[in-house]
Amino acid sequence: MADTVTDRLTESAARLRLAITRTARRLRQEAAGELSPTAVAALATVERHGPLTPSELADLERVRRPTATRSLRSLEVAGLVARTPDPADGRSALVSITGAGRERLRRLRGRKNAYLARRMRALSAADLETLGRAAAILEQMLDDGRARAEGERG
Repeated sequence: MADTVTDRLTESAARLRLAITRTARRLRQEAAGELSPTAVAALATVERHGPLTPSELADLERVRRPTATRSLRSLEVAGLVARTPDPADGRSALVSITGAGRERLRRLRGRKNAYLARRMRALSAADLETLGRAAAILEQMLDDGRARAEGERG
């Protein structure tokens, strides 16, 4: 019996993973040509958590510091983030999103939201309600995983 439950969970997890991966890929394609997925993620993190240091960005994005530094450099050249000296550490800088960066994220998010909205128009009210519940469940799973990871680090 336990094997059957485990098998069903594994099969469901595989289907969910594939659906999420394909959806994420399609959403990235909606923003293609604007910024790399890594740069978009970095910009969104700076918007949400900034101002922050490149090391803090690397930790939040779970990438190595050189990767975060490269992303920040390209965002700075594009005028989407600005660096200022870190008052707590003269060797470091704080990175903040600029007005142009906020506008770029707004536009990218709008395109991605419009793509999903177009796809969702054909769904029934029950399916839309199910998707809303699924989004809440996925958010909860992510929050639970984040809390566990922070507990392991702390």
